[in-house]
Amino acid sequence: QVQLQESGPGLVKPSQTLSLTCTVSGGSITNSNYAWNWIRQPPGKGLEWMGVIAADGSTDYSPSLKSRTSISRDTSKNQFSLQLRSVTPEDTAVYYCTKQSYRVPVDWGQGTQVTVSS
Repeated sequence: QVQLQESGPGLVKPSQTLSLTCTVSGGSITNSNYAWNWIRQPPGKGLEWMGVIAADGSTDYSPSLKSRTSISRDTSKNQFSLQLRSVTPEDTAVYYCTKQSYRVPVDWGQGTQVTVSS
């Protein structure tokens, strides 16, 4: 069974870059059957899909976040990462990494709270 674990700072200052890493165990991020997402949930709001990195390393992003978001990977460590630039307090959320199969998240990390505040 695949397990995902998010890691990164819990507090980021406005205008800085939020950086998170997802470590995957029990399966390879290069497995062509799956893709790997970042999803977030702001307080009191619904889930928001941020972007995806496929097994071949190609990426796709939410149009509303595309200008500020980058997803990359380190296949040697079986990790993929999120960078969100120029953050504001509106980027405060619980951030999840997920494994996607047929465009549906099927495995989730436990989530990590990130607060944007000075």
